[in-house]
Amino acid sequence: MSRITNRKSNKTITHAKTNSVPELLRWRFLVVIGAIILVFVGLGARAVYIQIIAPDLLIKRGDNRTLRERDNPLHRGLITDRNGKQLAVSVPVQAVWANPETIADALQELQKKAEKDPEFNLAAKLAANEKRWTALAQILGKDVESLKDMVSDPEDTFVYIQRQVSPAMAKYVQQLKLSGVHLRNESRRYYPSGEVSAHIVGFTNVDDIGIEGVEKLYNKLLTGARGSRVIRKDGKNRMVELIEYNEGEKPTDIQLTIDQRIQAIAYKELKQAVQYYRAASGSAVVVSVKTGEILALVNSPSFNPNNLSSALPHRVRNRAVTDAYEPGSSVKPLAVLSALEFGSAEVDTIIDTSPGWMHLGGNIVRDSRNYGKIDLTEIIRKSSNMGTSKLALSVPKEFLIDMYYNVGLMSDSGANLMGEISGIFNERNRWSDFELSTLSFGYGISVTALQLARMYSILGDGGIKRPLSIIKPNTPVESERVISRESTQQILKMMETVVQKGGSAEKANIPGYRVAGKTGTSRKATASGYGDEYVNIFAGVAPVSNPELAVVILINEPKGEHYYAGHTAAPVFAEVMAASLQLLNVPPDDKTVSSLASSLSEIKGENNAG
Repeated sequence: MSRITNRKSNKTITHAKTNSVPELLRWRFLVVIGAIILVFVGLGARAVYIQIIAPDLLIKRGDNRTLRERDNPLHRGLITDRNGKQLAVSVPVQAVWANPETIADALQELQKKAEKDPEFNLAAKLAANEKRWTALAQILGKDVESLKDMVSDPEDTFVYIQRQVSPAMAKYVQQLKLSGVHLRNESRRYYPSGEVSAHIVGFTNVDDIGIEGVEKLYNKLLTGARGSRVIRKDGKNRMVELIEYNEGEKPTDIQLTIDQRIQAIAYKELKQAVQYYRAASGSAVVVSVKTGEILALVNSPSFNPNNLSSALPHRVRNRAVTDAYEPGSSVKPLAVLSALEFGSAEVDTIIDTSPGWMHLGGNIVRDSRNYGKIDLTEIIRKSSNMGTSKLALSVPKEFLIDMYYNVGLMSDSGANLMGEISGIFNERNRWSDFELSTLSFGYGISVTALQLARMYSILGDGGIKRPLSIIKPNTPVESERVISRESTQQILKMMETVVQKGGSAEKANIPGYRVAGKTGTSRKATASGYGDEYVNIFAGVAPVSNPELAVVILINEPKGEHYYAGHTAAPVFAEVMAASLQLLNVPPDDKTVSSLASSLSEIKGENNAG
C-alpha cells in the first residue's frame, strides 16, 4: 500500500517538474524578445533623432571628413606689346612647405618603435633622416640648422620653407620623401624682355601681387577673382562628387602701346650712351604723333625683374616720369610760337639781339656771343636767349603762360604711369620780366621727359593735343586743337635748321628723312644756385613732311668734355628715330632719297619682268 502511494507521489512530482520547464523557457524567451524589441526601438529612436530631429552634428562631422574646398587653378593675365609679343607671363612652379606637427609625430613614432623592438636601429634611421634634411638644405641653398629651426615648433601645422622653386628642384624634394615636407602648386611671373621693359611692366611679389609698373596699376584686372569648387572625397582621397562650382572672374590680358622692337633699340642706344659718357642716368621716350601712343619708354640704369636682387631703389625708379629737370633750350620754340600766335611777330620778323646781352631787373640775360639782327629761324637755329626773351616779352604774360599749359607742360601726360609727376612750376600772380625771360629759355620750370615728348607730339600733329597712352585704346582718344596748324608747320621748318649743317645738332640728322628738333643743355640747380652738372636733352619729330614720331632723349650728368646735348643726346636721337621709322615702314621724305628708292623699285620690277 505504501509503495503504491509513493509511486503516485513520484509521478506527481515528475509531472510538476515537467510543467515548470516550459514556463521558464517561455519567460526567458519573452525577456529576450522584449530586450531585442527595446534595442531596435532604441536604435530606431536614435536613428530618427539623428537623421530627422538633430542631423546637423553628424552631417558636420561627416563633411569635415569628406568635404574639401579647392581653389580653381588661376594664372595671372598676360601683358603684351602692341604686336602681341609677351612681356609678362605666368609659369607654373611649386612651393616647398612643411607640417612641423607631422615631423614631430614621425620622430616620436621612431622612438616608440625603438622602445618596443630592441633590434630596431634608431641611430641608423635618425642618421638617414639627417642626410635627407641636409640634402634638402643644400638644394634650397639654406643652412641645415636654420632649416630645422623653421620646423621646430610642433604646434605649427603649416610653414613655408621656400616659394617658387623650379620643377627640377621640386622633383628632387619629392624624391627625398621627408615626412611632413610637401609641395604646393603656385605660379611665378616671368618677364621675357628682362630689363628692357622693366620700368613699364614692373613686377610682382612672391604672392603674385603687382607692386610696380603696369603690374601694380592693373593688378585687379590681371588677377581676376579666383574660382572655387566644393568636392567630396573618399577614404583614398579620390573625388567622388562635385558639389558646388564657382567659376570666379577670369584674369584680363593687358595689351600695351609699346612696340617691343623700338623699345629694345631705344634701350640699347640709351644704355650705350650712358656708359660711354659716364652719365648718372638717362631716359628715352618715343611717341606716335597721330595717336599719342607711347611706343617706347626706357631708362638707364635699369634692373632685371626676373632677379629682384638687382632691383635697387635707384634702378627701379621710372625716371622718365618721376624725375623733373629744367628743360633748357628744348622749350624755346614755345616763345616763338607765342609770338606767332599772338601776332607780335611774323616768320620774317627781325629781332635785334645786339650786343648779345641785356639787363632785366638787376639780372643779365646773355647769348654765348653777339648774333646781331636775326630772324625767327636763326633764333631757333642759334638758340638765342636774347631772341626768345624779347619774343616772350612781346606778348602778354598770361598768353605766354597759357602756351605752356596748352602743350601739357603743367600737367601729367595722361598715361597714368606709376609715380608720374606733373612737373614743377611755381605759378604766381606777379611775374618780373626776368622771370618771363628765363621761362622762355627753359629755366624756372621743371618737366619730365614724358611731358616733353607730349609737347613735341603736339607740335608734330599740327597743334592737336591729346593725352598720351600706355594701354592700347579700343576707341580714339579725345583731342583738341591748342595751336594753329600754320604756326606749328612754321616752327617745324625753323627747327629743321637745327639738324642741318651749321646747326647746333648736326649729329641728329638722319639721311633720307627730314628732322625737326631742338637741343637743351641746362645746368642743374643746387642749394646755392647752379652747379657744374648738366642735363642734356634732344627732342624732335620726323619726318617733317608728315610727322609720325616724336622722340625725346635725356642724358643726365654726362662726364668729360662733351656736355652739350648736340654731342651726347643728338646722336642717340638719330639712331633711335632712324631705326623706329624703318621698323614702322615710314617712307623717306627727302626728295633725293625718295627718287632714288623709286628708281631702284622700277629697276627691280623690270628685272623681275625680264
